[in-house]
Amino acid sequence: MRLDEFLKEMIQAKASDVFIVAGLPIAYQANGRQVRVEGPALMPADTEAMVRAIYEVAGRSVERFLVADNHDEDFSFALPGIGRFRANVFRQRGSLSAVIRVIPFGLPNPEDFNIPEAVLRTADLQKGLVLITGPAGSGKSTTLACIIDRINHQRTGHIITMEDPIEYVHSHRQCIVTQREVPTDIATYAEALRSAMREAPDVILLGEMRDTETIGTAVTAAEMAQLIFSTLHTTGAAGTVDRIVDAFPPQQQRQIRLQLSMVLQAIVSQQLVPAKDGSLVPAFEIMYANTAIRNLIREEKTHQMDSVIAAGGDQGMRTMDQSLFELVQQGTIDRDVALMHGIHQEALEKRLESYGL
Repeated sequence: MRLDEFLKEMIQAKASDVFIVAGLPIAYQANGRQVRVEGPALMPADTEAMVRAIYEVAGRSVERFLVADNHDEDFSFALPGIGRFRANVFRQRGSLSAVIRVIPFGLPNPEDFNIPEAVLRTADLQKGLVLITGPAGSGKSTTLACIIDRINHQRTGHIITMEDPIEYVHSHRQCIVTQREVPTDIATYAEALRSAMREAPDVILLGEMRDTETIGTAVTAAEMAQLIFSTLHTTGAAGTVDRIVDAFPPQQQRQIRLQLSMVLQAIVSQQLVPAKDGSLVPAFEIMYANTAIRNLIREEKTHQMDSVIAAGGDQGMRTMDQSLFELVQQGTIDRDVALMHGIHQEALEKRLESYGL
C-alpha cells in the first residue's frame, strides 16, 4: 500500500499516532488504545522503505539523516487533501523506525475538544506569560491552536509562532501570522525568540521552553509588554513555577522568582483521562495570577498555590482535582480513574465519598 493511502486510512480510523517499528506489524493509537494492523511483522527492510517514503513525500533528504551524528529527526509534512503529519524518525536495534503524529487539516474546534471558556479567555490578555503544561500527547498544541485562532479572529496585530515542527497552520485573518519552524527556518528557540523581538510582535507562541536560555529570554520578552504563550512538560501550577525556577543556578533563582511573579498571567495544566465510553477527555487545572499567587511565587510558597486556585472559582480558576471531581459528578469518568489521575488523592477520595460518588 502506498504511504498516502495508508495515512488516509489512519485519519479515517481517527488515529492520533502511527508506529512503524521492526518486529511488529504497523500499529496506531486511537482513543488511548493501541491497535495493530493485520499483517506480518515488519522487517528492517520494510521499515527503511517506509521511512524513505516519508522523507520523499516530505521533500527531505533521507541520506543526510543517515550520515548525520544525531540519531533522530523531527519534522512535519502535508499530503494534499489528506492531512498534516509530524514525523519522528529514529534508530533502534540498528534499524530505522518512525512515529507519525496525525494532524488533520484545518484548525481544531474548542467545543470538539472540551476546552473550557476559562482557558480560551487567555486570548483576551494583552501582555505577560501564559503557560500550557502537561505530559506529551495531552493536547497542549491543540489548546494553543484554539487560543491563537481566537486571537487571530478577534483583534489585529502580529502573531509569531516558533515550533518544532509546525503542527497547525494559521491563515492571516485579523492578524498577520508568521510561523517559523525550528530548525528549518531558524536554528534554535532562543535565537528565534531574540529575532522575534525585532519583528514588531504583539503575540508570540514559543513551542517549548526547553532550556535556561530560552526560559530567560521568554520572561524578558514578557517584561517588554509582549504576550507570550509557551509549553512545559509539567503538571500543576506549583510544579510549573518550581520547574522554571529550578532551571536556574541558585544565585539567579531569587531574581527569576521576582520576574516571574510580575509577568506570569496564567498557567493551564491539562491531561487526558479515559472516559466511560472508551474515549479520552481532558481535565484542566486553570490558574490566573492574582495578587495572592504573585506573593506566593515571590515568597517561595508555591506549595500554597493550590489553596488559592481552589478558592478562585469566581475568577475562572480550578484545581486538577476539582476538574476530575466534576467529570465524575457528570458521569463522564469513573471514580477510580479520577483517583488515579488526581494530585491529592486522599482529599479527592474524601470529597467523592462525601457526595456519595
